Amino acid sequence: MDNASYLNELFGMNGQVAVVIGGAGALGLCLSTGLGKNGAKIVVGDVNESACQAAVEKLGAEGIEAIYKTVDVTSKESLVALREEALKLTGQVDMLVNCAGINVGNNYLDVDADQWDKIMAVNLKGTMLSCQVFIESMLKNKDGGSILNIGSVNSARPLSRVFAYAASKAGVVNLTRNIAQEFGDQGVRCNAICPGFFPAEQNRKLLDEKRVANIMNGTPMRRYGDPNELIGAAILLLSKKAGSYITGSPVYVDGGFTASWF
Repeated sequence: MDNASYLNELFGMNGQVAVVIGGAGALGLCLSTGLGKNGAKIVVGDVNESACQAAVEKLGAEGIEAIYKTVDVTSKESLVALREEALKLTGQVDMLVNCAGINVGNNYLDVDADQWDKIMAVNLKGTMLSCQVFIESMLKNKDGGSILNIGSVNSARPLSRVFAYAASKAGVVNLTRNIAQEFGDQGVRCNAICPGFFPAEQNRKLLDEKRVANIMNGTPMRRYGDPNELIGAAILLLSKKAGSYITGSPVYVDGGFTASWF
Protein backbone atom coordinates (compact mmCIF):
# COMPACT_ATOMS: atom_id res chain seq x y z
CA MET A 1 0.00 0.00 0.00
CA ASP A 2 1.45 3.40 -0.99
CA ASN A 3 1.45 6.40 1.34
CA ALA A 4 -1.57 8.08 -0.25
CA SER A 5 -3.65 4.92 -0.01
CA TYR A 6 -2.63 4.43 3.61
CA LEU A 7 -3.66 7.97 4.55
CA ASN A 8 -6.95 7.58 2.69
CA GLU A 9 -7.64 4.36 4.57
CA LEU A 10 -7.03 6.14 7.87
CA PHE A 11 -8.81 9.43 7.22
CA GLY A 12 -10.87 9.03 4.04
CA MET A 13 -14.62 9.70 4.03
CA ASN A 14 -15.57 8.60 0.52
CA GLY A 15 -19.29 7.93 0.22
CA GLN A 16 -20.06 8.95 3.80
CA VAL A 17 -22.72 11.54 4.66
CA ALA A 18 -21.97 14.48 6.93
CA VAL A 19 -24.75 16.71 8.22
CA VAL A 20 -23.35 20.12 9.12
CA ILE A 21 -25.79 22.19 11.14
CA GLY A 22 -24.87 25.85 10.92
CA GLY A 23 -23.15 24.83 7.70
CA ALA A 24 -23.85 28.14 5.96
CA GLY A 25 -21.84 30.12 8.52
CA ALA A 26 -18.15 30.90 8.23
CA LEU A 27 -16.83 28.01 10.34
CA GLY A 28 -19.56 25.61 9.23
CA LEU A 29 -18.92 26.21 5.54
CA CYS A 30 -15.19 25.84 6.06
CA LEU A 31 -15.65 22.49 7.80
CA SER A 32 -18.16 21.38 5.14
CA THR A 33 -15.59 22.16 2.47
CA GLY A 34 -12.86 20.26 4.29
CA LEU A 35 -15.02 17.19 4.84
CA GLY A 36 -16.34 17.36 1.29
CA LYS A 37 -12.86 17.52 -0.22
CA ASN A 38 -12.08 14.46 1.87
CA GLY A 39 -14.85 12.55 0.11
CA ALA A 40 -17.94 13.17 2.24
CA LYS A 41 -21.35 14.10 0.88
CA ILE A 42 -22.54 17.20 2.69
CA VAL A 43 -25.98 18.12 3.98
CA VAL A 44 -26.05 21.78 4.97
CA GLY A 45 -28.58 22.66 7.64
CA ASP A 46 -29.07 26.31 8.54
CA VAL A 47 -31.85 28.68 9.45
CA ASN A 48 -31.49 30.99 6.43
CA GLU A 49 -32.48 29.52 3.07
CA SER A 50 -30.59 31.97 0.88
CA ALA A 51 -27.43 31.36 2.92
CA CYS A 52 -27.96 27.60 2.51
CA GLN A 53 -28.33 27.97 -1.24
CA ALA A 54 -25.15 30.04 -1.43
CA ALA A 55 -23.25 27.49 0.66
CA VAL A 56 -24.33 24.59 -1.56
CA GLU A 57 -23.33 26.56 -4.66
CA LYS A 58 -19.87 27.19 -3.18
CA LEU A 59 -19.48 23.52 -2.28
CA GLY A 60 -20.61 22.49 -5.75
CA ALA A 61 -18.01 24.78 -7.29
CA GLU A 62 -15.41 22.77 -5.34
CA GLY A 63 -16.73 19.53 -6.82
CA ILE A 64 -18.45 18.53 -3.58
CA GLU A 65 -21.81 16.76 -3.61
CA ALA A 66 -24.07 18.80 -1.33
CA ILE A 67 -27.71 19.46 -0.59
CA TYR A 68 -29.41 21.65 1.99
CA LYS A 69 -32.47 21.90 4.16
CA THR A 70 -33.38 24.79 6.39
CA VAL A 71 -33.55 23.92 10.06
CA ASP A 72 -34.46 25.47 13.40
CA VAL A 73 -32.16 23.84 15.96
CA THR A 74 -34.51 24.69 18.81
CA SER A 75 -37.23 22.49 17.23
CA LYS A 76 -36.96 18.71 17.40
CA GLU A 77 -39.51 18.38 14.60
CA SER A 78 -37.37 20.56 12.34
CA LEU A 79 -34.27 18.51 13.15
CA VAL A 80 -36.13 15.26 12.39
CA ALA A 81 -37.10 16.68 8.99
CA LEU A 82 -33.43 17.49 8.34
CA ARG A 83 -32.41 13.96 9.31
CA GLU A 84 -34.99 12.40 7.01
CA GLU A 85 -33.79 14.54 4.10
CA ALA A 86 -30.20 13.49 4.79
CA LEU A 87 -31.12 9.80 4.93
CA LYS A 88 -32.34 10.01 1.34
CA LEU A 89 -28.74 10.35 0.13
CA THR A 90 -27.36 6.93 1.08
CA GLY A 91 -29.68 5.58 3.75
CA GLN A 92 -27.55 6.58 6.72
CA VAL A 93 -25.90 9.59 8.31
CA ASP A 94 -22.30 8.87 9.28
CA MET A 95 -21.30 12.22 10.76
CA LEU A 96 -22.99 15.13 12.50
CA VAL A 97 -21.29 18.49 13.01
CA ASN A 98 -23.04 21.01 15.28
CA CYS A 99 -21.87 24.50 14.29
CA ALA A 100 -25.02 26.54 14.97
CA GLY A 101 -24.36 29.24 17.54
CA ILE A 102 -25.08 32.83 18.51
CA ASN A 103 -23.39 35.32 20.80
CA VAL A 104 -24.17 38.69 22.34
CA GLY A 105 -21.60 40.74 24.22
CA ASN A 106 -22.36 43.03 27.13
CA ASN A 107 -21.59 43.66 30.78
CA TYR A 108 -22.77 41.10 33.31
CA LEU A 109 -25.34 43.37 34.95
CA ASP A 110 -26.86 44.07 31.53
CA VAL A 111 -27.51 40.41 30.67
CA ASP A 112 -31.28 39.92 30.60
CA ALA A 113 -33.28 36.73 30.84
CA ASP A 114 -34.54 36.79 27.24
CA GLN A 115 -31.03 37.19 25.87
CA TRP A 116 -29.75 34.40 28.13
CA ASP A 117 -32.58 32.06 27.11
CA LYS A 118 -32.06 32.69 23.38
CA ILE A 119 -28.34 31.95 23.52
CA MET A 120 -28.90 28.83 25.61
CA ALA A 121 -31.69 27.68 23.28
CA VAL A 122 -29.51 27.81 20.17
CA ASN A 123 -26.08 26.90 21.54
CA LEU A 124 -26.90 24.28 24.16
CA LYS A 125 -30.47 23.08 23.69
CA GLY A 126 -29.94 23.02 19.91
CA THR A 127 -26.83 20.87 20.29
CA MET A 128 -28.62 18.53 22.67
CA LEU A 129 -31.64 18.11 20.39
CA SER A 130 -29.60 17.57 17.23
CA CYS A 131 -27.44 14.94 18.94
CA GLN A 132 -30.58 13.25 20.23
CA VAL A 133 -32.23 13.17 16.79
CA PHE A 134 -29.20 11.93 14.86
CA ILE A 135 -28.06 9.40 17.47
CA GLU A 136 -31.41 7.67 16.92
CA SER A 137 -30.41 6.94 13.33
CA MET A 138 -26.72 6.32 14.04
CA LEU A 139 -27.63 3.51 16.44
CA LYS A 140 -29.20 1.73 13.45
CA ASN A 141 -26.02 2.00 11.37
CA LYS A 142 -23.87 -1.10 11.12
CA ASP A 143 -20.79 0.98 11.94
CA GLY A 144 -22.32 3.59 14.25
CA GLY A 145 -21.51 7.23 13.72
CA SER A 146 -19.50 10.21 14.89
CA ILE A 147 -20.58 13.58 16.28
CA LEU A 148 -18.51 16.73 16.44
CA ASN A 149 -19.80 19.55 18.63
CA ILE A 150 -18.34 23.04 18.68
CA GLY A 151 -17.21 24.27 22.06
CA SER A 152 -14.95 27.24 22.68
CA VAL A 153 -11.99 28.38 24.73
CA ASN A 154 -14.82 29.71 26.89
CA SER A 155 -15.66 26.09 27.69
CA ALA A 156 -12.57 26.04 29.89
CA ARG A 157 -11.77 29.68 30.68
CA PRO A 158 -14.12 32.56 31.43
CA LEU A 159 -13.99 35.74 29.39
CA SER A 160 -15.67 39.05 30.14
CA ARG A 161 -18.73 40.30 28.24
CA VAL A 162 -19.83 36.89 26.88
CA PHE A 163 -21.37 35.35 29.98
CA ALA A 164 -24.28 33.45 28.43
CA TYR A 165 -22.14 32.26 25.52
CA ALA A 166 -19.41 31.00 27.85
CA ALA A 167 -21.91 29.15 30.02
CA SER A 168 -23.52 27.56 26.96
CA LYS A 169 -20.17 26.39 25.58
CA ALA A 170 -19.14 24.92 28.94
CA GLY A 171 -22.42 23.04 28.77
CA VAL A 172 -21.64 21.79 25.26
CA VAL A 173 -18.41 20.17 26.45
CA ASN A 174 -20.15 18.57 29.42
CA LEU A 175 -22.92 17.31 27.12
CA THR A 176 -20.30 15.92 24.73
CA ARG A 177 -18.69 13.90 27.52
CA ASN A 178 -22.04 12.62 28.72
CA ILE A 179 -23.02 11.45 25.23
CA ALA A 180 -19.64 9.73 24.84
CA GLN A 181 -20.19 7.90 28.11
CA GLU A 182 -23.75 6.93 27.26
CA PHE A 183 -23.14 5.55 23.77
CA GLY A 184 -19.48 4.53 23.76
CA ASP A 185 -20.35 0.82 23.71
CA GLN A 186 -22.92 1.28 20.94
CA GLY A 187 -20.67 2.60 18.19
CA VAL A 188 -21.47 6.30 18.50
CA ARG A 189 -18.56 8.62 19.29
CA CYS A 190 -18.93 12.25 20.35
CA ASN A 191 -16.15 14.83 20.56
CA ALA A 192 -15.80 18.60 20.51
CA ILE A 193 -13.54 21.12 18.85
CA CYS A 194 -13.00 24.16 21.04
CA PRO A 195 -11.78 27.00 18.82
CA GLY A 196 -9.80 29.93 20.08
CA PHE A 197 -10.19 33.30 18.41
CA PHE A 198 -11.43 33.06 14.84
CA PRO A 199 -12.98 36.49 14.16
CA ALA A 200 -16.22 36.35 12.21
CA GLU A 201 -18.87 38.94 11.50
CA GLN A 202 -20.91 38.06 14.60
CA ASN A 203 -18.06 38.53 17.08
CA ARG A 204 -15.82 41.11 15.41
CA LYS A 205 -17.76 43.96 17.05
CA LEU A 206 -16.56 42.69 20.45
CA LEU A 207 -12.91 43.14 19.50
CA ASP A 208 -12.02 46.62 20.64
CA GLU A 209 -8.35 47.62 20.90
CA LYS A 210 -7.97 46.64 24.57
CA ARG A 211 -9.64 43.26 24.06
CA VAL A 212 -7.46 42.48 21.04
CA ALA A 213 -4.34 43.29 23.07
CA ASN A 214 -5.48 40.99 25.89
CA ILE A 215 -6.22 38.18 23.44
CA MET A 216 -2.84 38.47 21.75
CA ASN A 217 -1.03 38.62 25.10
CA GLY A 218 -2.82 35.45 26.18
CA THR A 219 -2.25 33.55 22.92
CA PRO A 220 1.30 32.14 22.68
CA MET A 221 1.12 32.07 18.87
CA ARG A 222 0.23 35.81 18.91
CA ARG A 223 -2.31 35.65 16.11
CA TYR A 224 -5.90 34.77 15.31
CA GLY A 225 -6.83 31.40 13.92
CA ASP A 226 -7.77 30.77 10.30
CA PRO A 227 -10.93 28.64 9.89
CA ASN A 228 -8.99 26.20 7.69
CA GLU A 229 -6.88 25.34 10.75
CA LEU A 230 -9.92 23.57 12.22
CA ILE A 231 -10.23 21.08 9.39
CA GLY A 232 -7.44 18.70 10.41
CA ALA A 233 -8.80 18.27 13.91
CA ALA A 234 -12.31 17.77 12.55
CA ILE A 235 -11.23 15.08 10.10
CA LEU A 236 -9.30 13.23 12.81
CA LEU A 237 -12.19 13.28 15.29
CA LEU A 238 -14.83 12.33 12.72
CA SER A 239 -12.86 9.69 10.79
CA LYS A 240 -14.00 6.13 11.33
CA LYS A 241 -10.51 4.63 11.50
CA ALA A 242 -8.03 7.31 12.59
CA GLY A 243 -10.39 8.57 15.28
CA SER A 244 -11.91 5.23 16.22
CA TYR A 245 -10.74 5.30 19.87
CA ILE A 246 -11.34 9.00 20.51
CA THR A 247 -14.56 9.95 22.25
CA GLY A 248 -15.56 12.43 24.92
CA SER A 249 -12.59 14.64 24.07
CA PRO A 250 -12.64 18.43 23.79
CA VAL A 251 -9.78 19.40 21.47
CA TYR A 252 -8.63 22.99 21.86
CA VAL A 253 -7.52 24.61 18.60
CA ASP A 254 -6.57 27.94 20.09
CA GLY A 255 -2.96 28.86 19.42
CA GLY A 256 -2.11 27.85 22.98
CA PHE A 257 -4.63 30.19 24.69
CA THR A 258 -5.86 27.62 27.20
CA ALA A 259 -2.26 26.60 27.96
CA SER A 260 -1.17 30.16 28.67
CA TRP A 261 -0.53 31.46 32.18
CA PHE A 262 -1.74 34.92 31.17
